[in-house]
Amino acid sequence: MAQDDQMTMLVAETLAGSREAYKELYDYTIHTVYKSVHFLLEEKADVDDVVQEIYIQVYKSLETFDTNRSFQPWLMGIVMRQIRAYRRKRWMRMRITSKAESLEHHAAFDFSEEIVDKVANHILLQAVQQLSFKLKQVIVLHYLHEYSQEEIANILDIPLGTVKSRIHAALQKLRSKERQGHFLIGKVEKIHEA
Repeated sequence: MAQDDQMTMLVAETLAGSREAYKELYDYTIHTVYKSVHFLLEEKADVDDVVQEIYIQVYKSLETFDTNRSFQPWLMGIVMRQIRAYRRKRWMRMRITSKAESLEHHAAFDFSEEIVDKVANHILLQAVQQLSFKLKQVIVLHYLHEYSQEEIANILDIPLGTVKSRIHAALQKLRSKERQGHFLIGKVEKIHEA
């Protein structure tokens, strides 16, 4: 059975009341979701909370899923919206209290080795982490998850031209770091030619 057909079947069974189907849907997607949240959140101690919120939102939104479309990009759209919502809430909290609490570094489910292998090397990973959230989002979706620029536009609900300009801007910033002699960006660009 094709992946999209399997996901559509699990969504239908979940909507019909099957808890087992939702558990299968969760088991099938948790690795990708957790890896994305872990990579995009600087506050690793909050990763579990954000992932939990994502799956609550997925469950609430299943009725709106269009079975004529792929499930994974739809899921990634929810992931990105929940991360943005979390960042907005956290920013407001920090602004109100004017002092960030020291957060415990969360070591569970450390996907950094896998990400380093995929992205090329540790210094490049650090350079990606220094990008703004908007640029980091498109880099993670395009190079880590291998979504096309069109899929990223749909996931983030932004114009295709914006996706292209963000990828270009991110690569320009990374090239600037490369010129300082820290790493080779060419390896990353060849993963997916636009």
